[in-house]
Amino acid sequence: MAMAEQRNDKPGRPTAPKERTGWLSRIAPGVRNAFSKRETPENLWVKCPDTGEMIYRPELEAALWVTPSGHHMRIGAAARLRYTFDDGKFERIASPTVVEDPLKFPDVRPYPERLRTARKATGEPDAMAIGYGNILGQPTMVAVQDYAFMGGSLGMAVGEAFIKAAQEAVKREVPFVIFTASGGARMQEGTLALMQMARTTLALNEVKSAGLPYVVVLTDPTSGGVVASYAMLGDVHIAEPNAMVAFAGRRVIEQTIRETLPPGFQRAEFLVERGMVDRVVSRGELRAVLSSILKTLMMGRAQLSAA
Repeated sequence: MAMAEQRNDKPGRPTAPKERTGWLSRIAPGVRNAFSKRETPENLWVKCPDTGEMIYRPELEAALWVTPSGHHMRIGAAARLRYTFDDGKFERIASPTVVEDPLKFPDVRPYPERLRTARKATGEPDAMAIGYGNILGQPTMVAVQDYAFMGGSLGMAVGEAFIKAAQEAVKREVPFVIFTASGGARMQEGTLALMQMARTTLALNEVKSAGLPYVVVLTDPTSGGVVASYAMLGDVHIAEPNAMVAFAGRRVIEQTIRETLPPGFQRAEFLVERGMVDRVVSRGELRAVLSSILKTLMMGRAQLSAA
């Protein structure tokens, strides 16, 4: 007979091992069953990319998705619009529809399938959303790129949305603000995507001809064809802390010029020192800074009109 069986045959010994219970169940019987796993959101805690600290999600949302270490996490278009406008209230401007998959682009996954996945994940029709409302009392047209939608890539839909926002700004005689976040042009649309660089520039000419301010807020990351077009055509360029702003990636540049780039290269703080960005502004202060800039620029426009 096995030793374990001999032990179980002894008087007072149970014939089966006891069920292990947690300390909550021992204190209050049945409490373990009161909280099922499905009642606890899987994303209740968010990990800080800088420190690895686990942050309670409601507290992170209240802090505008800025961690205690100061890291500005990426946020979607809907959240960005709410955070920007007074009391989170604004008019959503519908973007024009475009032909999907005009090139019938062959890929591991069909382009229309990628679009469906991105729409389901973000709740947006494409990578740019438009809203109209007040920023501390200043009526403003705001466009937002969402990096979660196929890397915020610039395609026909984004180009049409940008042009729509510019036209609405001119029509309503209000400033135009854009929050950029993009990996560049959308490869599935080829040359049609690259054409948007010229089309958005022409739309901006209409805004500037009307004497209206155009302010760019660079968020992490902004790169490629977006940097080569409307992201660098603002009257004022603001950036969130540590945002990466570049045309090409660091590794590509180092391999091309065969030199090691300095620390912090292509980050917002580095670019302020070199004059490419006017100011780095934390997310919590952004509304006040934008309002001050826009009201000042609109005041100058009013004085020119009066003269």
